[in-house]
Amino acid sequence: MSEWRRGPIGPEADRWATRRTCKSVLVVVHTVTSGQRLLDAIGVLENDLRVQVFFTQGPDEFGSGVPEFLSGLGAARMPWDQATSTTFDLAIAASHGGVHRLRAPLIVMPHGAGHGKLVSRRAGRAAGARLVYGLDAQRLVHDGALVPAALVLAHRDDRRELARSCPEALAVASVVGDPCHDRLRASLDRRPFYKMALGVGDGRKLVVVASTWGPRSLLGSRPDLWPRLLSELPEDEFQVVTLLHPNAWHGHGEFQVRSWLADCLRRGLSLVPPEADWRAVLAAADWVIGDHGSVTTYAAVTGAPVLLGGFPGSEVNPDSAQALLGAVAPRVSGRGSLRRQLLRAADGFTPERYRAVVERITSEPGRFDRNLQRLIYRLLRLRRPTAVPGPRPVPPPFLMSRAGGAR
Repeated sequence: MSEWRRGPIGPEADRWATRRTCKSVLVVVHTVTSGQRLLDAIGVLENDLRVQVFFTQGPDEFGSGVPEFLSGLGAARMPWDQATSTTFDLAIAASHGGVHRLRAPLIVMPHGAGHGKLVSRRAGRAAGARLVYGLDAQRLVHDGALVPAALVLAHRDDRRELARSCPEALAVASVVGDPCHDRLRASLDRRPFYKMALGVGDGRKLVVVASTWGPRSLLGSRPDLWPRLLSELPEDEFQVVTLLHPNAWHGHGEFQVRSWLADCLRRGLSLVPPEADWRAVLAAADWVIGDHGSVTTYAAVTGAPVLLGGFPGSEVNPDSAQALLGAVAPRVSGRGSLRRQLLRAADGFTPERYRAVVERITSEPGRFDRNLQRLIYRLLRLRRPTAVPGPRPVPPPFLMSRAGGAR
């Protein structure tokens, strides 16, 4: 589709097109989480007038927040049926639903901290066996054919699992790195600025509570933690801010989430809306309390003490950064003062404690943009720009107001 003719408004697109000889790249957004990851990826295409980027929503049961996400981008969009009947020069996705239908060389990348999640094999003699999500043949192969033209890995050690579960994908696997790791590192110098944006520029300590989604998440299994924190942490010393996985927001709805936490919000809890950049919140944290989700794992990058309020090890890939964090991070006890538990976790703490966790997130620290740029331009068959991109600090965070919406 070097001369694209079917933009989001139909076959008359070339009548109004300003540039008609662009390479076309389709970004497939299945969920808000995958969309946020894909924005980091396509950042390497900025300033290139040879490339036109289109967006579409891929099929996913947690896709309810995607239309608003795409609308906020002001992106050129097309319906899924049109996207799957149009030929593109390249497509990129961070999830798997329906991507075998695309008419383009496809890059598939993880949407979290590496490949830390276990899922069950759906069919066959080994139905029910545990597989590493995103490295398994049931998602990478369709009707006997390998789906992606390139599979992005964050760490070279992921090749071991890929060789076991889908060896035919080894030929297209590229160890590129992790954009969230790199942008978090680039953002740490702005920590005071982020704390001011979160309302804790007054010297109070920031406690970030991060929950993934599902019944074994922190919100699903320990909802009592929030009222305990607000009762036991003096308001003049601490501010509690919560990061919830977008699937929790969009699976239950903003009204329901706020209703569940209504008393806590009235008592001073701050909520980060799902459209805000959660990495700035992590960069500002003095402590992070979390679970087995990717956000908690990325918190190890910040140098703040990380505590686990829940950690269902049976759902975690044992050869992952998440598993390493589960082995070394202290647990939040249901007994005893939470204030004392936080202070104990900070006493004598050094980032060295989580060194192995951080090193397992990426084996290409600081090089995601450079490596992905090489991969994308090779598949597009375009000469790479002379400027080599690097990780940028993330924008300042914002909170949800008491009345709803952002502030």
